[in-house]
This record gives sequence, C-alpha cells and structure tokens, in this order.
Amino acid sequence: MAEKLLEIKNLKTSFRIRDDYYAAVDNVSLTVNKNEVLAIVGESGCGKSALAFSIMGLHSRAKIDGNIYFKNEDIANISTSKLNKLRGKHMGMIFQDPLTALNPLMIIGEQIGETLLLHNKDMTKSARKEKVINLLEKVGIPRPEHVYEQFPHELSGGMRQRVVIATAIANEPDLLIADEPTTALDVTIQSQILDLIKDLKEDMNSGIVLITHDLGVVAEMADRVAVMYAGQVVEIADVHTLFENPLHPYTRSLFNSVPNANEEQDQLHVIQGIVPSLQNLPREGCRFAARIPWIDASAHETNPELHEVQPGHFVRCTCYKHFNFPEESKEEQQHGVS
Repeated sequence: MAEKLLEIKNLKTSFRIRDDYYAAVDNVSLTVNKNEVLAIVGESGCGKSALAFSIMGLHSRAKIDGNIYFKNEDIANISTSKLNKLRGKHMGMIFQDPLTALNPLMIIGEQIGETLLLHNKDMTKSARKEKVINLLEKVGIPRPEHVYEQFPHELSGGMRQRVVIATAIANEPDLLIADEPTTALDVTIQSQILDLIKDLKEDMNSGIVLITHDLGVVAEMADRVAVMYAGQVVEIADVHTLFENPLHPYTRSLFNSVPNANEEQDQLHVIQGIVPSLQNLPREGCRFAARIPWIDASAHETNPELHEVQPGHFVRCTCYKHFNFPEESKEEQQHGVS
C-alpha cells in the first residue's frame, strides 16, 4: 500500500493587488506518496510554481489558506523556525533558473556545504567537503574537486542545474519539488537531468512533485498527473489513463496541440485565447468556458467540482461530456455523419 507523504487540502494562495487579494492557487487538494512522481502540468500562468512555493513556504507576502500536511504535520501553519528545520533536510527544491538560485559570490563547494552545515552541526569540515564532492559525482559532474572551487558563472547551464540538484538532495530529503528542472537546457542535457531525478527517486525513496509544461517529460517521468488551469486542478489521473483517455477539454486541448509524428497535420491545434490574469479570472462557473465558446453554456456546472469518473480519475465540470473540437465536427459533416 502506498505511503502518503504530502497531503494538500483546499489550498488557497492569494496575492494582494491594490486593495484586494486574488487567488493564484484556488482550492487545490492533492496527495503525493513516497517513491512516486506527481507531475503538475499546465501552461504558463496556471499556478504551478505558486503551488510549489506554497508547499515550501517561500511566499513572503501571500495569504495562505487551507492545509499542507507533510508527514501528518500541517506545515502551512507552523513557525518559520520549524519550517527552516524541514526545508533543506526533509524537503528539497530544484529551482527553475539555476543561475538566480545560486549565490554568484560563493564557490560551488561552499554553497552545497552550507546546506549540510545548517542541518548537520557536528559534521567536520573535511567530512563536509568529502560529502560535497561525492554529491557532485552523484549528479554526474566531471572533475568534482575542480568544480568545488568554481563560481556559478564559470559553469554551463546544465552544470549549474546539476549543482542545484546536488544542493536539493544533499540531506536526502523525503520530498523533492522540481520546478521546470529542464527549462532552457538542450535535449541531451534534459535527458541526463531527467534520468538523474529518476535515479534519485529510487535511491532515496522520495516523493517527487515535478512541475512542467512538457508532456514528453510527463510521459517519461510521472506516475500520476494533475492538470492545472487558472489556479484549479481540472483533471487528475495516473499517467497511463491520462494519456490514453484525457477527458477535460483543457487536457484534450493540450494533447491536441502537440505535434504527432504518426499523423499528417496541415497545422497544429491552437487553444483559443490566453489564461486570464488574476484580476480577470472568472471565480464562478467553468474557468475554461471562454476558450471553448462553441460549447453550450448549459454543458458547464455553475460551481464545477472534481468528479471521480473512474477509480483515481477525477475531472472538473461536466463539460467534458459534451466537448469536441470544431475540426472534428467539420470532418463528421464532410463524411455525412450527423
């Protein structure tokens, strides 16, 4: 039986714009088990990174409502000092941009060693250096003794990302959050980074939250997938179910926007419109309705809920039952199907 590591209940993360607060993460509930990769997907602006920063307690001015249970303790409502004991030791994070995540004035060895020092006060300086060099080797960095003495600007993007990963796993955390870990890396380095994260999951038996917009990465890495749109989770399923039977109109639109090597396509499907801004987000009704205007308003729920359509497969709103792509209707008409 899967061992639950993280449980998020009705999480709402709101940011103040002028005199009001607007929720970027709106009533999200998720679980992550040990030795599991939960992928969170969606286009830019849907709330993925805001959710990750909420879990880690890294928002400085956000209003957080709801519960985040880590090992059965509600970390959404604990003191900063208690949270600091968890971050870096029991919870690690791989940040999206390694250059801004690293201190430009500290050598690599000291930056990784600082994480060890904070949570292992009794570790000697020589033992710490040995551990750092072992970590650099573990993440596939050549000549680790040399890299130990280098500054971030002296390394390539892929090497910096490996340093960020080494820092995140230094204390073998139970939970690892990877926020777009392969962004701006070439495909060869991307593959190496993903293989590395896979190996780390197996070695440490950690639960991993993988945040990405890349469906190829999801197919390769994830055990379960949560699709986010406009601050809400609109579909959750295991990775095989989601790829074989996506149901929510947004999920289907994402899949339909990916080039398929097995099919001849004159042009790619384009999702109409954009993710609305926080201030303009519709707070009632189906948030995706405006981007599928050809679906009748009666197909949407007034207050869309997540429905379990089959064991472990949840979909928000009833509009999925009535959804089709406009081009599908045209094809049916051309073939005389009523």
